[in-house]
Amino acid sequence: MALVNSTKRLKKKIGIIGFPMDLGADRRGVDMGPSALRYANVQQKLEKMGYTVKDFGDILIEGAETLQVKNPKLKYLPEIVRSSKILAKKVESLLNRNFFPLILGGDHASAIGSIAGISSWCRKNKKTLGVIWIDAHSDMNTPDTTPSGNIHGMPLAVSLGVGEKKLTGIGGFTPKVLPENTALIGIRDVDQLEAVTVKNYRNRGMQVYTMTDVDKQGVTRIIARVLNDFKKVVDHIHISFDLDGVDPDFAGGVGTPVEGGLTYREASVIMEMVADCGCMSSLEMLEVNPILDTKNETSELAVDFIESALGKSILFE
Repeated sequence: MALVNSTKRLKKKIGIIGFPMDLGADRRGVDMGPSALRYANVQQKLEKMGYTVKDFGDILIEGAETLQVKNPKLKYLPEIVRSSKILAKKVESLLNRNFFPLILGGDHASAIGSIAGISSWCRKNKKTLGVIWIDAHSDMNTPDTTPSGNIHGMPLAVSLGVGEKKLTGIGGFTPKVLPENTALIGIRDVDQLEAVTVKNYRNRGMQVYTMTDVDKQGVTRIIARVLNDFKKVVDHIHISFDLDGVDPDFAGGVGTPVEGGLTYREASVIMEMVADCGCMSSLEMLEVNPILDTKNETSELAVDFIESALGKSILFE
């Protein structure tokens, strides 16, 4: 199967959805991420590049103040399930209307709903989904392995069909993506029991690149390999970009910062090579925390990455 240039196919229509979720994590603030990215002029900058952009607003999510934690291993599960189902339907609707979905988060629990919606659309249109996960964390915990009960540490496992059935079953089917069509880039903070799950899935064909791999192999070689492999077997590439994948020296305003991450240029090169490939069909930018940021710098950085992924170059805008 052959991927086509998605931006050309979609006639440059981008649909923005905000998902102000911070229930998946202990640290508050990432619920303001969508607003911060809008304040960084994401819509105006994409329109300047020639895209038609429509902002469909934010999905309403109840705050932690009005909710109770009934299961400490799955904090705020009912509200995360409810809102994820809404997000899934909205993302699928955008794809049905030939929009390129751009999801602004929110903590990484957002990916449960976004990938569910994309996968549902792919399934109904007989297409194969591939997911590139850029993150400091593997997000492959389950209720049995989580040390915190925070669901933002589970979304990739959920998408692969592992974990709480109320999450894995969103959309009525599971898994949402196969391990051989999944790539993890930049991980450097993995819980002990979670690492066992990661290794098991790597043995089943999932591509896993730690920051040590990035240091040894170079990010250019890694993303070229991932894109080349995916182009042979998938029709729709979705990129789930957690800003904590970038080193806090460059992206300090994130939900869960971890030292030793991607540099600004490494992250930019990944996005630029994705644009050169012309094979990305949806994107989510997550975990910006304005409370921890300085003058909205991390949001500005995130918008830079979005622009690069959608074709902005150094010489020509």
